[in-house]
Amino acid sequence: MDKINEFLVLLDGYLGSSDWFPLMLLGTGIFFTIYLKFPQIRFFRHATKIVTGKYEKDTFKGDTTHFQSLATALSGTVGTGNIAGVGLAIWTGGPGALFWMWATAFFGMTTKFVECTLSHKYRSIEKDGSIAGGPMYFMEKKLKIKWLAVLFAVATVFCSIGTGNMPQINNIATSVEATFSIKPWITGAVLAILLALIIIGGIKRIAKFTEKVVPTMAILYVIGAFAVILTNLENIIPSFKIVFSSVFSGTAAMGGFLGSTFAFVFNKGVQRGIYSNEAGQGSAAIAHSAAKADEPVSEGMVSILEPFIDTLIICTLTGLTILASGAWLDKVPNTFQRADLEIIQGVYNQENPEHIRILGEYVNKKSDDKVIPYEGQLQLDKGKIISSAGITIMHAHSIAEDVVFSKKSEPITGLIDIKGGQPVDETIVLNGKSLVHSAVLTNEAFKRGFFGDVGEYIATIGLLLFAFSTVISWSYYGGRAVTYLFGSRYVIIYRIVYTIAFFLAALIDTTIIWNLAYVVIIFMTVPNLIGILLLHKDMKNSVKDYWVKFKKEHPEDAAKIKVSELREIK
Repeated sequence: MDKINEFLVLLDGYLGSSDWFPLMLLGTGIFFTIYLKFPQIRFFRHATKIVTGKYEKDTFKGDTTHFQSLATALSGTVGTGNIAGVGLAIWTGGPGALFWMWATAFFGMTTKFVECTLSHKYRSIEKDGSIAGGPMYFMEKKLKIKWLAVLFAVATVFCSIGTGNMPQINNIATSVEATFSIKPWITGAVLAILLALIIIGGIKRIAKFTEKVVPTMAILYVIGAFAVILTNLENIIPSFKIVFSSVFSGTAAMGGFLGSTFAFVFNKGVQRGIYSNEAGQGSAAIAHSAAKADEPVSEGMVSILEPFIDTLIICTLTGLTILASGAWLDKVPNTFQRADLEIIQGVYNQENPEHIRILGEYVNKKSDDKVIPYEGQLQLDKGKIISSAGITIMHAHSIAEDVVFSKKSEPITGLIDIKGGQPVDETIVLNGKSLVHSAVLTNEAFKRGFFGDVGEYIATIGLLLFAFSTVISWSYYGGRAVTYLFGSRYVIIYRIVYTIAFFLAALIDTTIIWNLAYVVIIFMTVPNLIGILLLHKDMKNSVKDYWVKFKKEHPEDAAKIKVSELREIK
C-alpha cells in the first residue's frame, strides 16, 4: 500500500496538484460566466420556481421530477467533500482554501448550468423506455467525437468507484469507529448489503430514497453546525478575517499547524471545491438528463442551485465550524494512519521558529533535502521510545506527541525496525496526539458546541447519511456509463464490483483513498470541460431559444421577470 500511495502522489503531482488543472477548471467557469452574462445570478430566482414543479407537465418525457433530479444530484455532490473534504482542505491549505472553494462554487454554478443543459438536450431514450444522458451523449451526437465520449464514459466508471464510492465509505468507517468504536469491516459489511438492496432498483428507487434523505440530512447537519458556530460566536469574524487574509499569501504557522503557501491554498481549495460540488466534472449532468422537462435549459437552471447549496452553504458551515472552534489548530488523541506517518531524523521542537520553518517548507513541498526519513531501530518499553534515537515523529503534518507503539492492541516492548521513515512491520499501530484531518477533524469541531461530545454523533450520523446517499447516486452515474459503453445487460456486473469495492475501501488508509480520488477525477473532468467549451455557441443559442419559448407559453410569468433575465431574447 505504501508503494501504491507513492505512485498516486506522483501521478497527482502532474494532474490535480499541478498548476494547469485548477486554472483550466476556474477558467472555464469564468469564461461561461462572462459569455452568458452571469446566469448564476440572473437566473437564480427563476430556477427556484422551476424546481418546485411550477412548469412541469405529465406529458414531459423523463424518469424523475425536477426536484428528484436535484435531490439525486445533490445526494451525489453533498457527501464526504462537504464534511471530510473541507477538513482536508483547511488541513492542507489553511483557512484561505475555503475562499477558493467558494470561488470554484460561484463560477461552477455556471459550469454546471452548461453541462447539465447540453446533457439533457442530447440525451437518448433506451429500448426499455428509460432515459440515458450525460456528457458522453453530446460528445458523440453533437460534437461527433466518439473517442472523447468513450474516454469520458470509461473515466466515469472508474471515477464512480474512485470518488463516488470508496472515499465515502472510508470516511464513514473511520468516523463511526472513532465515535462508536465499531470496527470498519462491520460498518463496511452492513452498509454494503444495504447498498446492494437499494441500487438494484435503478434510478426510480434511488430518486425516491434521495428525495427523502437529502432534506433530512441537511437539516440535521445544519443544526449541529450552528450549535458550534453560536457557541463560538466571538470567533466568527476572526475566522472570516483569516480566510480572506490568507487567500493570496498562505497561512502562517500557528498552534499545531505548520503553515501553508499560496500554491497550496489555491490548489487545494480548487481541488477540494470540485470534489465537493462536482461542477465541471459532468457527473450531475447524468442525473439531470433523466428529468421530466421539454426544455433542457430549464433543467440546467435547476442545476445552478447545486453548487450554491453544496458549497456556498454546507461547506461554509463546515468551514466556519472548524475554524471558529479552533479544532484545526489543536493536536488531539487519535490512531495514526500509516500514509500520514513520517519518522524523521533529528529532534524538532514546536517552539523553535527555525524548526517550524523547515518542517513547514517540507510539508508544503518547497524543500525535501533538509528533512530525512529515519532508518534504523527503535528501542521500546511498553510502547514508548526509550532509546536516544534523535528522531521526531510526524503525523498529519504536525509533530506528534505522547506516541505509543502497539501490535494487536498490546504496547510493544523491544526493538522495532524503521525503514523509509515507517515501521517495517505494517501491523504496528501508533497512537498519540497530533493534528487530524478529513471527517475526524470535523467530528472534533462538532464536539465544541452546545451539544458537547454529543455533537460528534451528529457529525458522524450526518456524514453517514451524506456519504451513503452519494454512493447510491454515483452507482447510477457509473451504471449509465456502462450502459453507454457495453449495454444495459452489463450493469449488474458493474453493481457487483461497485459493492465489493465499497466494502474493501472501509479497510484502507484514508489518505490513500483521497489520493486515488484526486487522480481519477481529472480523467473525467478534462474531457467534459473540453466538450462544453467546444459547444459554447450551442449553449448560448439554447438559452436564447428557451426565453423566446417561455415568453410565448407563459406570458404572465415572463412579464414579472426582470428585464435583465430576458436580455438573451435580444
